[in-house]
Amino acid sequence: MTLPVALSGSDVIGQAKTGTGKTLGFGLPLLERVTVPADVEAGRAKPEQLTDAPQALVVVPTRELCQQVTNDLLTAGKARNVRVLAIYGGRAYEPQVEALKKGVDIIVGTPGRLLDLAGQKKLDLSHIRALVLDEADEMLDLGFLPDVERIMNMLPPKRQTMLFSATMPGAVIGLARRYMSQPTHISATSPDDEGATVKNIAQHVFRAHNMDKPELVSRILQADGRGLAMIFCRTKRTAADIAEQLEKRGFASGAVHGDLGQGAREQALRAFRNGKVDVLVCTDVAARGIDVEGVTHVINYQTPEDEKTYLHRVGRTGRAGNKGIAVTLVDWDDIPRWKLINKALDLPFDEPEETYSTSPHLYEILSIPSGTKGILPRADRTRAGLRAEEVEDLGETGGRGRKSAPAAAAAAVVEDRPARTRTPRQRRRTRGGSDLGADAVETPVTEAPVTPAETPDAVEGAEARTPRRRRRTRAVVPSTAASTATAVAEAPVVAEAVEVSEAVEAPKARTRTRSRAAKATEVSEAVTTVEVAKAVEAAPAKKAVRKRTVKVTAPAPEADELPAKRPTRTRAPRAKSAPVAEATQVVEAPVRPRLKRPVRARVSAEPEVDFQMAPMPEPEPTRPLRRTASTRSSSAKPKVEKATASADGAEAKPRRRRAPRKPAES
Repeated sequence: MTLPVALSGSDVIGQAKTGTGKTLGFGLPLLERVTVPADVEAGRAKPEQLTDAPQALVVVPTRELCQQVTNDLLTAGKARNVRVLAIYGGRAYEPQVEALKKGVDIIVGTPGRLLDLAGQKKLDLSHIRALVLDEADEMLDLGFLPDVERIMNMLPPKRQTMLFSATMPGAVIGLARRYMSQPTHISATSPDDEGATVKNIAQHVFRAHNMDKPELVSRILQADGRGLAMIFCRTKRTAADIAEQLEKRGFASGAVHGDLGQGAREQALRAFRNGKVDVLVCTDVAARGIDVEGVTHVINYQTPEDEKTYLHRVGRTGRAGNKGIAVTLVDWDDIPRWKLINKALDLPFDEPEETYSTSPHLYEILSIPSGTKGILPRADRTRAGLRAEEVEDLGETGGRGRKSAPAAAAAAVVEDRPARTRTPRQRRRTRGGSDLGADAVETPVTEAPVTPAETPDAVEGAEARTPRRRRRTRAVVPSTAASTATAVAEAPVVAEAVEVSEAVEAPKARTRTRSRAAKATEVSEAVTTVEVAKAVEAAPAKKAVRKRTVKVTAPAPEADELPAKRPTRTRAPRAKSAPVAEATQVVEAPVRPRLKRPVRARVSAEPEVDFQMAPMPEPEPTRPLRRTASTRSSSAKPKVEKATASADGAEAKPRRRRAPRKPAES
């Protein structure tokens, strides 16, 4: 019915059930409309009509369908030597561009890659005479419609447009008429074939539990007379999981879904066609147009989204007059969706029968041998499996299917590199003074190393290891020899502390613009020896000296002169309180500038005394926190006696305090 109308050049909307030969319905008119060298030799065309630009375009929704239509057109146009090229994503651009440069007559492609090559000026669509939209309802859906419109705008206005699909809703037909000129709508059905599906397909619908579905499918796959089987899932994750479970159960299974690279998808489909794999688990990407000979069973593992998807899934079996079986497993959550599909297709399965893997009616309906378990016996594992089919290197884009370079090639690249002329920059954080090796580059050290004569313990610790410290402290600037000698002669305790400060001398560091040493004033010399002695006696013994600087009594610093952070704590032996000898001078202890990273040193000198900055007040006589009647009388009595003893030598009674309140007399 389609061939006479399509060969005349009129626009056609073709609708027929799955498996009835729609591909050749638009393929043969395309092969006749293109001009090839054979037509020039036969005298049907002139030499100037020959061109290397594509003359016909077929747009399909999926990559698998694109490859299948290309193979069918190559087979049909082999006698006339028609050049057909498949253009779809997942493959490298270079082979497709080279084929376009050599010349192409018919292009079969997916919308994405067609727009890419047309945008790069690699594909010329100005000579297209005929446009075909296969699976037109899918191509004119909201997902593909913008891309299809862009492709149509690149085509010449005067062309032939043909739409073909098994499902053609009225809204799609109305939309298609915008891009067509007086189309002829052809709907091909058999008089005795009622319903939306082919009569040769036996349909069964069961209500099954989700946890029992893998076992149920495994037993259905062992039915008598089963050939190739396709299992459809709604999600990519479910498809990958079921394929893995079936492989563990002994079935030769493969998977086709969107998460796989194009090489793996074509490997699974090629193994399925060649018979190395007899179970193909896939999503809806393989539900449209895929024609594999010998498919006897189609299992809907999950309920399809709508009635169109159901028809295309079921249509993978019972093709070209063969018989097939379609089994749909409906979960309890999918009952409302299935009722809508059942009503739209007018099927007699409004209430699916509850079925489990051990249900007797399952074995009877699907001809499953009794005693069948969910694991395929080893005697029946005769298929080669998916690994027997090699993966073709397609030069896939998007990071999928890329193979890493061999180790030998990588080693050769390393050997060809020139030798390094300098050592790379070291980014280790060091304290300074540590040896980085003979070949290492000496990094600049901001702090000078400590000499062994001054702090032997610190040098030994630095050579052993360089710990990582982030604290910032203020170290002591060594005092002059004259002041140290004076302190030792006149104040022994102060001299000992100065020796400790010399022992912990730290390396010099960069000083800030306004250091504490520049701000500090001279130590006041007006402090008396008695005040120093009182400060020493009143200071409690500490477990560890907190500061390494010698501090004497001085005016309290202002708020802006206080250090920003707490100084580090250095452990030292417990200080002993001792009376300070008479001293007429006080040692001036200038404060060292703030170091960025001081060196920790273990001090083995005599203990030092920590003098507080402010004078400590005189100890006050202890008083009881709470005074009772007995303590008041006992403490007040000697004071009163002492006070009255000087009054003419006469004894006076102690003065009593008035009671707060007396009880009323009766």
